[in-house]
Amino acid sequence: MTDYKLISNDELTELAMSNGIKTWNQLTNFIKALPYGRNKNRKHLGLVLSEKKGTCSSKHALLKSIADFNNVPNIDLIIGIYRMSESNSPKIGTELTENSIKYIPEAHCYLKINGNRIDLTTKESEFDKIKKDILQEKEIKPNQVSKFKVDYHKNFVKRWLKETNSKFTFNEIWHIREKCIENLTA
Repeated sequence: MTDYKLISNDELTELAMSNGIKTWNQLTNFIKALPYGRNKNRKHLGLVLSEKKGTCSSKHALLKSIADFNNVPNIDLIIGIYRMSESNSPKIGTELTENSIKYIPEAHCYLKINGNRIDLTTKESEFDKIKKDILQEKEIKPNQVSKFKVDYHKNFVKRWLKETNSKFTFNEIWHIREKCIENLTA
């Protein structure tokens, strides 16, 4: 991708610059190298840079925000619901197998850059690992990664439980999902 200088004087761009980041490509490489982990407050995207960690949501929302502030074109923030399984997400551990579950619908954020899906969550992240398991995609705004994304995901899971006549309640499946996410952070 063509590189773009970061020139905006907004708070997020200045925070990136304080980390020695001067261009869009430097920013994407920096963010991808940060470890996976939940931030203290999912609404404050700058915490990705100050806490030096982030989730798929916080990292990609930060990138989209900085792209917008700096007129980096053709960057879309996407929420995709995919079939999270031990084969496409091995770091989740064995929670699914232990509960006789093939997959759980998981909400994952990533970018579309010039129409290509790019996952910058970690150095190991590759969109191709989940591409065939995508169930639904939606473009969102950076401020939607907090409440909207969580509600969207929970509503999808509730519909999925009904449609599949699952033996699990929503709270049970959400608890199993949370264990999977904890394993990703470990």
